[in-house]
Amino acid sequence: MYKAILFDLDGTLTESGEGITKCVQYALEKLGRPESDLEKLKVFIGPPLMEQFMKYADLDSFQEFYGLSKEDAGKAVEYYRERYSTTGIFENCPYPGVEKLLQELRRKKYLLAVASSKPEYYVKQILDYFNLTEYFDEIVGSEMNGARTNKTEVIEETLKRLGLDHHREQVIMVGDKEHDVLGARKAGLDCVAVSYGYGTEEELAASQPLQIVASAEEILDFFA
Repeated sequence: MYKAILFDLDGTLTESGEGITKCVQYALEKLGRPESDLEKLKVFIGPPLMEQFMKYADLDSFQEFYGLSKEDAGKAVEYYRERYSTTGIFENCPYPGVEKLLQELRRKKYLLAVASSKPEYYVKQILDYFNLTEYFDEIVGSEMNGARTNKTEVIEETLKRLGLDHHREQVIMVGDKEHDVLGARKAGLDCVAVSYGYGTEEELAASQPLQIVASAEEILDFFA
């Protein structure tokens, strides 16, 4: 029986795509590698930012646009944060039914936490802005210096703060990308995937979560 639920943030609790893609676009523009199609930049939603900028250097289809070295990727993250810290962070909103979901899970006495690859500083700002902080026992993200961006590392830190690192069978992850499912599995946790976020049907099916749900209401049904 599950005692605690860990939630991803982007694509699971909040619809953050506009802010993230526009900030990536801003960063690429400042690097002299402009990209006008925001759809192409949706792959930056969810995974660690530095990793994703560098990953594109290995993808032939994006070579002409990005091809970022580690040094350029670091600059891209700095440029990204210039816009994100003042504007992009608020180009965002909770998904329908999320607050009711959290209220009901708290009423059912679940321990709730956020486990995000986004810097913890920003995660807390977002949850405060949307008045969601009160529902969580722990809020965990990466560090601003780039440490703890790997999803499994974030989950491990969350388990430690909850005091459940020796009771993993009591904890489950909820996320929208394969990074959430695979990160949870590596940490020894089950994972429920949401199809309304930014993960494709193909990647979610391939990652084999415990279940795929289509709304906040279906998440609540799963834990009913």
